[in-house]
Amino acid sequence: MIRALGNSVASDSMTQRIPYDSAMPRTIEVSVEVPAPIDAVWADLAKLESHSEWMRDAEAIEFLTEQREGVGTRIRVPTRVGPLTTVDEMEFTAWEPPHLMAINHQGKFSGQGEIALQESEHGTQVTWREKVKFPWTFGGPAGELVAAPILQWIWKTNLKALAKRFE
Repeated sequence: MIRALGNSVASDSMTQRIPYDSAMPRTIEVSVEVPAPIDAVWADLAKLESHSEWMRDAEAIEFLTEQREGVGTRIRVPTRVGPLTTVDEMEFTAWEPPHLMAINHQGKFSGQGEIALQESEHGTQVTWREKVKFPWTFGGPAGELVAAPILQWIWKTNLKALAKRFE
């Protein structure tokens, strides 16, 4: 499932973490079924240092804090999308094993994101939601509009790579 949701909010639970703000971009949501139990998927996701193994746009994960998981953990992620590069700094704002991790983007890009896990008939449904505001140097609102389908494709591909880790 891939949805760009305008300025609407993707779910009731997300409303509490990502408030509606007309100055913020649309929410992008992608989802995939992972053929593994929720606890196994969470255990893999909780190893933040391994995210660059399945996120094609993340070149590395650098910790900015001593802690390696949980609320307050801060990371820096050198990111490449085609010829464009940036460094994304994030802080984890929610950590609810085995169901939810959420971040605030604090680098050039601002906004919020979350990965939510839900048990499903064939394993675990993993949903990635992002609401990222582009800086003017990356085109601001126009850049967000152009980048939305590209980011949807990248994040969906990332989740498929995560799912392959369990096949």
